[in-house]
Amino acid sequence: MASDPQRSRPPVVVVTGPTAAGKTPIAIEIAREFAGEVVNADSMQVYRFMDIGTAKPTLEQRALVPHHLLDVVTPDVDYNAARYLAEARLAAADIHGRRRLVVLVGGTGLYIRVFLEGVVGGAAPNPELRASLAREHAAAVAAGDPGRLHHWLEKADPEAAARIHPRDLRRVIRALEIADQGEVASQRRREHGFRDRPYRVLHLALDPGREALASRIDRRCEAMIEAGLLREVRGLIERGYGPELRPMQSIGYRHMLPVVAGQDTLANALVAMQRDTRRFARRQRTWLRGIPERTTLDPADRDRIVALVDAFVAGGDQ
Repeated sequence: MASDPQRSRPPVVVVTGPTAAGKTPIAIEIAREFAGEVVNADSMQVYRFMDIGTAKPTLEQRALVPHHLLDVVTPDVDYNAARYLAEARLAAADIHGRRRLVVLVGGTGLYIRVFLEGVVGGAAPNPELRASLAREHAAAVAAGDPGRLHHWLEKADPEAAARIHPRDLRRVIRALEIADQGEVASQRRREHGFRDRPYRVLHLALDPGREALASRIDRRCEAMIEAGLLREVRGLIERGYGPELRPMQSIGYRHMLPVVAGQDTLANALVAMQRDTRRFARRQRTWLRGIPERTTLDPADRDRIVALVDAFVAGGDQ
C-alpha cells in the first residue's frame, strides 16, 4: 500500500494564540514531553537586548529545551519575513534531521504563515519610492491625516487595503510599492496560493477567553514594569538604538520612551500599555479565527493538549 505523502512530511506543532495566552510554558512542556525543540515565531523576540517587553523566554526556560531564532539581530537591523522564512526553515531542517519534533511558537501570524506555506514574491524593492512614501506619511501625520497612504492603497488595490491595517505602515508601503510597478499585491497572493507546504501540521491556538485574557494582559504589563522594562528601554537608548527604529515603536517600548524622556509618568504609561496590548490581542484573535485548521484550547487544559500532540506525533510515518 502506498504511503500517504501527507503522513510522510516532517511534523510541526504550532503553538500560537494572542499575547499573554500562555504559549511559552505550553510549548516548552510539549517539547520536553515529545523530544522537541522550540522555534520562535515572534517578530520581536528575534531582537537582542529586548527581553522584558517582548516576554522572551527566560534563561531558565531556555535551559529546559533548545530554543531557536531568539536574539538573532540587533534592533537596528531590518529583519523581515523572507529572512525569517529562510532561517526558521533551516533550523527546522536541522531539528528534523536529528529526528526531533519542531514546536513553532509565537503570535506573529505572518511569520507562522510564511514558515508553513512559503512567502509571496513581489516587485523588487525601490528604496527611493519607500523613502518618498515615508516622507509623505510624515507630512500626512503632521497635517492630521495619518491614513493618507492607506487611502491611496484603497484606490490602487482595494483587496490589499482591506487586509492591511491602516497603522501597519510597512505593509501599506510595500503594497503601494508593488502597485507602482504595475502589479497588484492581492493578485500575487492568489497566484501564489501559499502552495509551499512541506510540513504536516498540528495547529494549536491557545485562548483562555476574552475576560481571562484581559486580566492576564493587565498582570503581564504590571509584571514587565516591575521586572525593569523602563530600565531596559533606557539601556537601549544608551546603546544608541533610537525611538525611530521599528522595534522601539512596538508595544511596551514606545510607551516607555516618553517616561525615559521625562515627558510622562510610569503610571500613565502602564495604563496605555495595557490598553494597547488588549487591542493588539483582539486583532490576534481575529486573525486566529480565520485559520480553519486550528484547534482552539484553553491553556489550562494540559491533558487535552498533550493527548492531541501524542495522537499527532503517532499519526505520521515512522
